[in-house]
Amino acid sequence: MKRSRIFGITVLILALLIGGAAVIIDGLRDPGQRSVASRTSGTIAIGGPYELTSHTGERMSNASFLGTHQLIYFGYTFCPDVCPTELQDMAAVMDELGEAAAQVTPVFITIDPDRDDPEQMAAYVEAFHPRMVGLTGTEQEIATAAKAYRVYYARAPDAKADDPYYLMDHSNFIYFMGPDGQNIDIFNGQMSIEEMASRIGAALPN
Repeated sequence: MKRSRIFGITVLILALLIGGAAVIIDGLRDPGQRSVASRTSGTIAIGGPYELTSHTGERMSNASFLGTHQLIYFGYTFCPDVCPTELQDMAAVMDELGEAAAQVTPVFITIDPDRDDPEQMAAYVEAFHPRMVGLTGTEQEIATAAKAYRVYYARAPDAKADDPYYLMDHSNFIYFMGPDGQNIDIFNGQMSIEEMASRIGAALPN
């Protein structure tokens, strides 16, 4: 094989490796650092088994939502800005969908189970949309759900152990899941309500 061809193949392989690393790093950045909404490529599995407790005290799992589309967001009720903004967007998308919204369940999963018990979650989700389901659980149950959706979360580096008002760092994506539990699309704060509703509506049965 000629040296120029070997060099070309080497460059191509390096480019693919760098591109893959960039996708992984982008998923771990702080919410304000992500710049574009993305669509899953089918090469990375999003979603999987979990079992949590709803804001009404009912035990629910991923199987509880089979048969309906879902918009899923991971955050926490003490979040000062990003979380309420994303949940407001989810509610606005539901309104934009009109009658088709009956096919979609908005779901909010906390990454802060120490403070977000069912009562706290109930007061929070009901302020955004009447059909929104809030889910919480033990630290291990939350970790399992977050891992299934490749969600990063941790206490803020400067959070003091005894501070009840600590902040959390976490990924900032809205996951659009199909009735079979498979991921259809992923959105973040860079996309308009109209475009999100358009992409969701296109995936719903007529």
